[in-house]
Amino acid sequence: MERDSTAPGHPAVDLDLKERSALVTGAASGIGRAVAERLARAGARVTVLDLDGEAAERVAGEVGGGALQADLSDYAALDALEFEADIVVNNAGLQHVAAIEEFPPERFSTILRIMLEAPFRIVRKALPGMYEKGWGRVINVSSVHGLRASPYKSAYVAAKHGLEGFSKTVALEGGPKGVTSNCVCPAYVRTPLVEGQISDQAKRHGIAEDEVIEKIMLTETAIKRLVEPEEVAEVAAFLCAPEASFINGASLTMDGGWTAR
Repeated sequence: MERDSTAPGHPAVDLDLKERSALVTGAASGIGRAVAERLARAGARVTVLDLDGEAAERVAGEVGGGALQADLSDYAALDALEFEADIVVNNAGLQHVAAIEEFPPERFSTILRIMLEAPFRIVRKALPGMYEKGWGRVINVSSVHGLRASPYKSAYVAAKHGLEGFSKTVALEGGPKGVTSNCVCPAYVRTPLVEGQISDQAKRHGIAEDEVIEKIMLTETAIKRLVEPEEVAEVAAFLCAPEASFINGASLTMDGGWTAR
């Protein structure tokens, strides 16, 4: 599927992060990759963390950063992580669609570990260094599903709602010490995860992929297109700018009007 021509295609934030380091999870593709690329263009030293180590190495090579391979559902792997980060972008995630009574408990647990507990453990490690410098940015890639529920996505919705609450707690504790924490809440973004869902839905309903986007995914939005990863990356970059230093504990929606209803 081609990129929507109505989406902006160039950076909007003039940003200098030459003295900053960043850790981006799930950064080998999709939103995470776009964020890693954007922060690197601003001068940050970016660590690309992903389950796919080879892909993480490729992206790290492209952005002039470092790579970490880790399974974020593995507590031991999380505890063994070594990194430096003035900016933490919690982006890694996965989806499973099933009715609650059919939802595998192990899958539910895995989703919460990756999308809620891993951000906690990573931020917990990063905060002392941020506090020492008196500056830090925690950026949590949430979702419209952190603010609204949908059927058949119980684990994803629960994890994103939990991430919203965790982000606000970090904001309250970190704000007095120069650390802000915010969520970015997009609607459906053009990522491999979403494109896989589109393909599955098309097969399930016996319709074209374009119809899935129009008739299933975009029914709640006033703007009828997918969000581009670069748009999410630009909002994340803005949260690192001096002009955003008073934005703390916020949930910045990029949902085309979904939550305006």
